[in-house]
Amino acid sequence: MSLSDPIGDMIARVKNAQARSHKKVELPSSNFKAKIADILKNEGFIKDFKVANEEKKPILSLELKYHSGNPVISNFERISKPGRRIFSSASGLPKINNGLGIAIISTPKGVMTDMDARKQKVGGEIICKVF
Repeated sequence: MSLSDPIGDMIARVKNAQARSHKKVELPSSNFKAKIADILKNEGFIKDFKVANEEKKPILSLELKYHSGNPVISNFERISKPGRRIFSSASGLPKINNGLGIAIISTPKGVMTDMDARKQKVGGEIICKVF
């Protein structure tokens, strides 16, 4: 089965797992999804992640994080979609929830948060926002 939007699928799986208070969520892995998971871990939105190669199909496992029984990720939204790509310059990058959240940006220098992209003065495609 081929997905038209694998990042959107990742976001939906995380939201659904958090709605059911699951500790872990597994999904098909790719390098791009692993970079997004790495950013989520570094920013404190998830506990940990790992990529397991099982029978030629890598699987990405995310350990979700909760605080007082509530999910740490309160909002996880896809911005740039396959039907409509959203790009921004370094100066035009959005501030998410007045700096309390992050936007994940795909730049020529790699996948990074909006704050890192502003520091390096590089723009790119706004993949999603998390807060």
